[in-house]
Amino acid sequence: MAVGILGTGSYLPTERVAAPGEAASDLAAHAARAAIAHAGLTPADIDFLIVATSTPDSPQPPTANLVQAAIGAGRAVCFDLNAVSAGFVFGLGLAHSLVVVNPSARVLVIGSDVYSRVVDQADRAVAARFGDGAGAALIGTVGHGYGILDLELVSRGTGSGLVRVDAGGSRLPASEKTLADGDHFLRVDAAGFGEFVASEVPWALEALLRRTGVYAAAIDHFVPHQPDAATVDELVGLAGLRNSRTHVTVDRHGDLGSASVPVTLDEAARSGALRDGDLVLLAGFGGGMAVGACLLRWHPIEAAPASPMLS
Repeated sequence: MAVGILGTGSYLPTERVAAPGEAASDLAAHAARAAIAHAGLTPADIDFLIVATSTPDSPQPPTANLVQAAIGAGRAVCFDLNAVSAGFVFGLGLAHSLVVVNPSARVLVIGSDVYSRVVDQADRAVAARFGDGAGAALIGTVGHGYGILDLELVSRGTGSGLVRVDAGGSRLPASEKTLADGDHFLRVDAAGFGEFVASEVPWALEALLRRTGVYAAAIDHFVPHQPDAATVDELVGLAGLRNSRTHVTVDRHGDLGSASVPVTLDEAARSGALRDGDLVLLAGFGGGMAVGACLLRWHPIEAAPASPMLS
């Protein structure tokens, strides 16, 4: 049995920043509707709804439940997943397992982040790097030989201090002091993050390709998480992917966190760049630290209206 992508969708708010009162669930709902329509289905057809986010609407309830209510997917089992920028690919791994167990299941995986609410807007150099957005993929059974070939998921908890938001949880609850100290803002050890990407991501990609018997030179499309263009370019070289077409959106949308990979994938799919049988390599990586890689053989999706992307 083959498990793959039945439809994709994405949503970007105007000016790369969510409007006042617009949260992760709102962006996710827009992307979800687009992916469901792309697959020719309805919200009532969804069995599982997974939201990958590190910027949920609130600590409780799960953002996925809010998306369920917003789109009318009343019978879907809903929950959130937090692996930061690797979250969407981790979600694909979980969706794959769910469909293997129940071949009739349709699983909606959404990556949605609103980083404009957790970056220090006074630090323009940092704030300008990030954007808000959501991307989604609907997962189910596809034709033999297509779909997800394998995944490589990696967690490195020893690097958990490299990308973090210190306050707002049970260890450091919100207080006047945490607000005054800026502990609710995103903190990134840029040097440490760069070292992690250079050492861990190529290794994970190599492990995945070796296990599937696919050479890097045979990859048709590379869809990575995109903290910045320089990191993507370095990664392409280190992973030996110069022969593949690397899809880049960071120059237009910024770092979208868990939405980075699915937004870029949706753009590539709807542009017609992904052809029948193409090998597509997805790579998410970020806070945790975590790496998620997925190799799939593209299954054609029937033409559908474009996603409601505003940019």
